[in-house]
Amino acid sequence: MYTLKKSLGQHFLKDENICRKIVSSLQEHPFTQLLEVGPGGGALTKYLLQIGHISFKAVELDEEKVEYLTQTYPAISGKIIHQSFLDIEKPFEGPFTVVGNFPYNISTQILFKLLEWREEVECMVGMFQKEVAQRIAAKEGNKTYGVLSVLVQAFFKVEYLFDVHEKCFQPPPKVKSGVIRLLPQKDKLAMRSEKDLFLVVKTAFNQRRKTLRNAVKGLFDAAILEDELFNKRAEQLTVQQFAELTFRMK
Repeated sequence: MYTLKKSLGQHFLKDENICRKIVSSLQEHPFTQLLEVGPGGGALTKYLLQIGHISFKAVELDEEKVEYLTQTYPAISGKIIHQSFLDIEKPFEGPFTVVGNFPYNISTQILFKLLEWREEVECMVGMFQKEVAQRIAAKEGNKTYGVLSVLVQAFFKVEYLFDVHEKCFQPPPKVKSGVIRLLPQKDKLAMRSEKDLFLVVKTAFNQRRKTLRNAVKGLFDAAILEDELFNKRAEQLTVQQFAELTFRMK
């Protein structure tokens, strides 16, 4: 078979029901191009290869898994990108969908890469550590609401789909998992620039216990900081309010 590498955060899905649920969630939104991130032992891949009339690619860093997948699923031959997902170029021209049981040690970086590609990403169904999945989906006022929540929700609608128990994996991770789906926001959020949004959000949450006035004072003129909105803390602001703040920055 193959060995599991802790250094790559490998916990492979073995529960067929969960695999089918993920594929079913994926197919609720039709696509013609699909990228699987981290196919590993092929638990999801064997179902994805059965989807007709699509262009399919899988990105896998581990050479041993590439060899295993090629031998076990001949249909995947020529469709594997043997690299780290974080290093690859955009895998398709035009819109594509992304699916994966993401390696937990780089799952946040994977999300930020998908944000860079958001003009082409029409849907993403991914498995994350439950705590990270909840953070991505969290709304303002929630303790887990933070940088990741705001920046992902500024561009994507987030749906928390279901929990996945540790026993569904080999080896079982020490944490529960959660599957979420991202779909592009129908209405583009008005902001001065994405760079400004990233800056104000990261600065605000960097000192989340302070009022906004103290946390982001370097980004705004004193007169602007008099606004009552700055009495709030970062976690109390909606995604929309953060976007509106970009127009008032220095």
